[in-house]
Formats: sequence, C-alpha cells, structure tokens
Amino acid sequence: MRILRRTLMTPLGATAAVLLTLVLLTAIFAPVLWGAQADTFDTDDILAGPSGEHLIGTDGLGRDLLLRVLVATRLSVVLALTATFVAVSAGLLLGVAPYLLGRAGRPVTWFVGIAVAFPGLLLALFFAVIFGSGWVGATLAIGLAGAPSFGRLCQTLVAGIAARDFVAAARVGGVGRVRVLFRHILPNIGEPLIVNATIGAGGALLSFAGLSFLGLGVQPPEYDWGRLMMEGLSGIYINPLAALAPGLAVVIAGLAFNLVGESAARALGIRSTGLIATLATVQPRTARPESAPAADEVLAVRDLTVTFPGPDGPVSPVRGVSFTVRRGEVVGIVGESGSGKSLTALSIAQLVESPGVVDAATLRFLGTELLEGGPAEHRRLLGTSLAMVFQDPMTSFNPTKRMGAQLSEVAIHHGGMTRREAHARAVDRLAAVRIADPARRAKQYPHEFSGGMRQRAMIGMGLMGSPRLIIADEPTTALDVTVQRQVLNLLKAIRDEDDVAILLISHDVSVVAEICDRVLVMYAGRIVEDLPASQLSRARHPYTRALLAAVPDMETDLQRPLATVPGRPVDPAHMPAGCAYAARCPLADAHSRAVEPPLVADATGARVACWHAGEPLPVPVVPARDPEEVVA
Repeated sequence: MRILRRTLMTPLGATAAVLLTLVLLTAIFAPVLWGAQADTFDTDDILAGPSGEHLIGTDGLGRDLLLRVLVATRLSVVLALTATFVAVSAGLLLGVAPYLLGRAGRPVTWFVGIAVAFPGLLLALFFAVIFGSGWVGATLAIGLAGAPSFGRLCQTLVAGIAARDFVAAARVGGVGRVRVLFRHILPNIGEPLIVNATIGAGGALLSFAGLSFLGLGVQPPEYDWGRLMMEGLSGIYINPLAALAPGLAVVIAGLAFNLVGESAARALGIRSTGLIATLATVQPRTARPESAPAADEVLAVRDLTVTFPGPDGPVSPVRGVSFTVRRGEVVGIVGESGSGKSLTALSIAQLVESPGVVDAATLRFLGTELLEGGPAEHRRLLGTSLAMVFQDPMTSFNPTKRMGAQLSEVAIHHGGMTRREAHARAVDRLAAVRIADPARRAKQYPHEFSGGMRQRAMIGMGLMGSPRLIIADEPTTALDVTVQRQVLNLLKAIRDEDDVAILLISHDVSVVAEICDRVLVMYAGRIVEDLPASQLSRARHPYTRALLAAVPDMETDLQRPLATVPGRPVDPAHMPAGCAYAARCPLADAHSRAVEPPLVADATGARVACWHAGEPLPVPVVPARDPEEVVA
C-alpha cells in the first residue's frame, strides 16, 4: 500500500496506473463480453476493410478483428505474467544460491555472469527450439531467458543485505543461514524485486508477441496479439489495421507495465539503469562570482551541497557549507553523528559515490577547481597532495598485502618510483610516524599491527607523497587515551615540520580544542558556528555550548547526572522549517521555528547562525540523586 500510495501521488504514476488498470480490466471482461462474437464466422464478409460494423475489418473467416484484439488481451497478459513469474522464481534461486552454498555457490555466480552476456531474445529462441512450439514452451523459454538478469539483480541485493550489521548480529546469535534468508534478507529485497518484475512483465509481453509472430508461441485455435499480427501481415497492403491494431495493443500494454514499474521505483527512491531512469535530479551548477585564491589558501569551500535520492524526493545531508583552510592551519569540524562532518570530508576528497551528487559554488584545492574536469584530471593532485586518515584503519588496509607493499603503491602510481625506491620510501615514512623497526614492520601484514600502529601507518601512507592537506576523519575514536595522545602529537608534529594543513573531524570537543586553531560546529548539514579554538569557552551558539557542557572534567559533580544534549538530531529527509536546532534549543521562539538564521560574521571574524546568539541559557533544574539531598 505504501508503494501504491506514493506511486499515485505523481502525475506519471497516476497516468501509468490508469493505463494499466484499463489493460487489466480489458483482460478480465473482454472474453466474457465479446468472446463468442469474436469467434463467430461470417463467410459473406471475409477480409473486409474497416466499416461501421467492423471498425478495423475482418479476418479470413469473417471474424471481427477489433473484438479479437480485445479478447486476446487476457491470454497475452496472462502468458506475459506467467513468464515473468518463471523468470523471477528462477532468478531468485540463482540469486540466493551463492549465499546459501558459500564457496560451493561460486559456479552459480559464474554461470549467471556468462548468461547475462547473451541477448535475452537469443536465449528465448534457443529455449523455444528446445521446448517446442506452443504457449507452454514459449512461457518457459521467455521465463528462463529472463532468469539470468533477475539472478544478477538478486545476487547484488542479497550480497548488500547480507553485509549489514543486523545480519551479522543474527549470525552471531546462532541463527542459521536459511532462517536469516527468510527472516532478514528476503523481506529487505522484496520491494526492488517487485519493481523490476513489473518492468520485466512489459518486456515479457513484447517477447511473447515476437515468438507468436514467428509461429513459436500460441498455436491455433488460440490466439494472442502476436498471432493476430502474423495473420494480419499477409493482407497489410489491403487492410493495414489488421496488423497494426494488435501491434498497438502490445505497445500500450508494455508501456503501461514499464511506466508503473518506473513510477514505483521513483516512489521508492531506487536508482537504476536501463529501463529505470536515474532519479536524482540535480540542478546544474551555475557559475558564481568568486574571489581569487589567497597565497596561503589550501582549500576553499563555498556553498557545498551533497544530495542523494530519497523516497520522498532529494535529500541533502550537507547543505550550504562554506569555509577556508590555509597553509599550516588545523581546522576542526565537530558535531553529533549525522551532522554531515564525514560527508563533507568525503566530498572534498571526491569519494562520494553515485547516486550522491556534490555541488558547490567553489570547491578549490591548491588553486584547482575540483568540480570542473573529469576525475582523471584530479587523481594525481589528490593522490599526492591530499591524505585521508579514516576512523578504522583496519578496514582501510588490504589484509592480504604486506604494509610496505600497500604504502609503496602510492609512490609507484603517483611518484613514478621503482618498486625498490618505493619500498625504501615506505620504510622511511613508517619511521617518520614513530613506528619502531620500520624495515621489519614493512614486511608484516595489517593484523600484526596494533590499533595505534595501524593508525600511524595510515598517516604514513598519506605522507608517501607531499601532502598539503590531511583530512583526519575521527582518527582517535577507536583508540585508548594513551594512543590517542600519541596520534594527536604526531599530527601536530607533522603540521609543525612540514607546514601541512589539517582538517580534523571529531565528535569530541575536547580533542578538537586541544589541537585545532579554528573550530567549525556542524548541525543538520550546515555550519552553525565558526570560531577560534581558544574562544570555545565563550561560544555563542546554544548547540556549541550544549556540546561543551556534555564533556565531563575534573570538576564535574559526580553526585549529579551527566549533562546531555536534549532531544535527537533532525532527519535530513524531513528538515523542519526555521532553525533546525529549534526543537532542542531552550532559547527558541516562534521566529526561530519559522525562519532559518543565516551564518553571520561578527567584528572578530567568528561566524554564528542563531537568532539568539550569546544570550544566557536558562539554568536547568537538576533533580537530586537521593532523598537526603532534598532534605539538605
């Protein structure tokens, strides 16, 4: 019902649904109303042309062609749906086999990959010859010919769901593969499978008409649209409508199925290729006036927006972000999970994958506009001058390769070094990030490194070139405080020695305050405050002050509950009007909930987006922990 409701909300969906409804109603009632008349012979009116009595003429036995086209709707649609059912069922078996069988299912994957390479019509003709003429053989032929494409789709969907954390949790809990398949995987792939099956029904309808037209499908005395086209072809110069009318019926019915499937895909926010068009509609980037880059500018971002297709339209988890990073400057980005911090970093590094779309007035790195030209033009620049340090380096290293070989790839592909030179450079970089005995460590695998060593090795990989900017995305989250201190000291040392700019992303305000020169506070995909790290204690935005208050220190009263930020972050797909923080803000009023505040700079250069910036917060009433405190 949810799919149907969203489909009918669009003009295309409503039109497609009406068209498909007419086709299905014709299939149901036409044989009942006109079945007998369509089979009535009239030898006195053989091969007659269009007239008031027979709108598109008669056939070789004097039967009304219009009635036969209408009556043939049922058999044509039923056979197409049956063939689609066969294709989806066989494809589903091919799709789940690799998951159920594990390594033993690899031949199934290979078979599907080979079968998909063959044109579907050739496979249908091949199976039609095997199964023989008739509607049964044609149904099996078309169904089995469509099975490889559905098998590939199911394999992709199953693999994507099987990699989710909830499936891993079920497996850890002792749930068997079969139960996981039926309880967790199949329910999650049902909607896209139904959408593609609806589109596939239109293709099956066309294929069935083609086989019947060639004499391999429906046989007399039964008839479908393909059979009627074949019979009408002999007299096409005398009465063209005899062949064109059933052909037009095939086009209308096939279009109805395709449009309904495409509209359902649009309602679900599915991005696909082929019959389903790309759903993310993004306005082309318009040129905006911009100032020339400063001499010490490393990164300039203006009006950065990242958009993804969603079930209710485009979703923008990052919207209108603007900032500049200069040489030797450490800029921190803080905020709760989902505020857009990491996505901002991935956009800068050109790592946002389709269907995500990155747009900006300016996205300039070392004087080069990253949104102009192809990715190949920027690969060398980013590979040598930009370093990324991810939150979990274990997932960023290939477990099958030695650490030295992985670091060497950067120097070989971007630095033009030989393997021997690149290995020597890798050992030198491991030493530079304070890894003891680097020559021996370079020959080891990632699992032989501790968490802190892997994080330092990740930084060393970025230093294989000559980075001008290091983007560190939560580099200390998974580390203990001792190793965390070592990583932070390493980043500061690299900045001091090589004048490298650093963009540090963290949810920990205390970490950012310790190392950064400037802090950007993000909430709901935009920057709400930009101020020097030394001024954090005098932050003006209520959200920044709430983050600071939530960090315990040595003076925190252990007898009182820890401070928290009330409420929950907003959903980017359902962004409220006005200030996004209004629902959680103690200073919010009607104006805050209606009008979104702009990001405005003050005399010191600090920026804040709040209608009540700097106003005192109401003192919260903290309940006592026990009755004795109440008495006291």
